[in-house]
Amino acid sequence: MTIIQLFLHELEQEARTTRKMLSCVPDDKYDWRPHPKSMNIRSLATHIAELPTWVPMILTTDELDFASNPYQPLEINNTPELLAHFEKSLADGKTQLVDENEQHLNKPWTLRNGDTIYSVSPKMDVIRMTFSQIIHHRAQLGVYLRLLDVPIPGSYGPSADDPSFS
Repeated sequence: MTIIQLFLHELEQEARTTRKMLSCVPDDKYDWRPHPKSMNIRSLATHIAELPTWVPMILTTDELDFASNPYQPLEINNTPELLAHFEKSLADGKTQLVDENEQHLNKPWTLRNGDTIYSVSPKMDVIRMTFSQIIHHRAQLGVYLRLLDVPIPGSYGPSADDPSFS
């Protein structure tokens, strides 16, 4: 199995859990946040939904410069929109996970804001970090949902609310 094939498999596995978690976001809580310093659910869930699009960006560019490419999230207002955005992002994310891109995985990729360089890492490491970000923010969303008394689906096994783990 190539690294690209491994990434595709992992993205598909994480998508099942991500889809379950995003589907739990209540339509009437998109502006809710657990703390003034926290993102609201809209921002957090939208970020989770769009993270798969980082894969083709990483594989087709050499950097992301926030100074010349400011972040402009899509305005999501309900769970059907959120899930549709995730499915589109997931499909986009898979487009560059093809065998021909295996040769690019060790090339450097830079994350910057103008002259400030946050990181320079092999593309393969940045893709792994992207998957870790999906998992991290999905867990963060789970805390938000728990605080709202929304039942949490199982991720890698049963949860207190989903003992059957489907």
